[in-house]
Amino acid sequence: MPVPSVRPPVRGLALAAAALLLTTLAAGCADAGREGRAATSTGRTAPGRVTDDSPFWVDPESSAALQADSWQKQGRAADAALIRRISAHPQGMWVPGDYPRPAIAQAGTRAKKADKTLVLVAYNIPHRDCGQHSAGGAHSADFYYQWIDAFATGIGDAKALVVLEPDALGHIVDGCTPAEYQEERYQLISGAIDRLKKQPNTKVYVDAGNPAWIPDASKLVEPLRRAGVDKADGFALNVSNFQTDAASTAYGRRLSQQLGGAHFVVDTSRNGAGPYGDGQAEAWCNPPGRALGKAPTTNTGDPLVDAFLWVKRPGESDGTCRSGPPAGTWWADYALGLARGAKS
Repeated sequence: MPVPSVRPPVRGLALAAAALLLTTLAAGCADAGREGRAATSTGRTAPGRVTDDSPFWVDPESSAALQADSWQKQGRAADAALIRRISAHPQGMWVPGDYPRPAIAQAGTRAKKADKTLVLVAYNIPHRDCGQHSAGGAHSADFYYQWIDAFATGIGDAKALVVLEPDALGHIVDGCTPAEYQEERYQLISGAIDRLKKQPNTKVYVDAGNPAWIPDASKLVEPLRRAGVDKADGFALNVSNFQTDAASTAYGRRLSQQLGGAHFVVDTSRNGAGPYGDGQAEAWCNPPGRALGKAPTTNTGDPLVDAFLWVKRPGESDGTCRSGPPAGTWWADYALGLARGAKS
């Protein structure tokens, strides 16, 4: 089992994105499922006109956008403005269910029209999350290959950046994934890279945990190579975690040096206040007092860092800890806290 205070946070499953909003959302947003939902005129600033340097697509139907609209209509203008600190920026799309193609294709079409890059998270490896908050995943290796094929087909020729299988390799390194599943996991990730890279405009970054979880970066070198990182565009760090940019980039440079100069991306979605340092168990799970981090951008100032991203969708729960709802469920109060803590 992982050390509770340093294991990576449970992923923001988009499974709950289909349900999208908690009961904290007001009446009128209860039917706010993202997928298949036509954009409506709400009076908010269109994400495509947000002034930033990000090349990534902003989902106009995100839970944060819908929450901001709801609160604006209720007269909670100040809270709505805070939530727009989240909705104005591009975030990772965690694709729910066994049939990812339609949702990805729809988002890809919209991203192409905006000439933006879709940020996607492939998170369906068998025996996922060691049976913890985000347990599940594909029921077999064969089904996983079918799933990743549908995932890639949905992308088509859209520009996409895929963060591949958060936690999967870290759970091999920390011993949480039983030995009998490890070789299959390497093969599945390698096969997923091969399939995704057949898409003409898709970049793939294999998840490599975070510096608090596996402090010795050298322990990830062999797993990343066995998983096929050399065929990918690089690796991803701090997905859904709270480690600082400085800690993540320093760790990434050490790992890159041992991987022949591999590039990487960093999740900055909730690291504005750094990690929760009280030593309590599950410090990664809905910790209080956190803040939004640096906005998504490819202007990182570091030649090895391809992008700072919001892979985790700020405001979606890490799991049923600290009074939180199930993993991936929108949690308006927590989102407000992240936005209030943001530096800008």
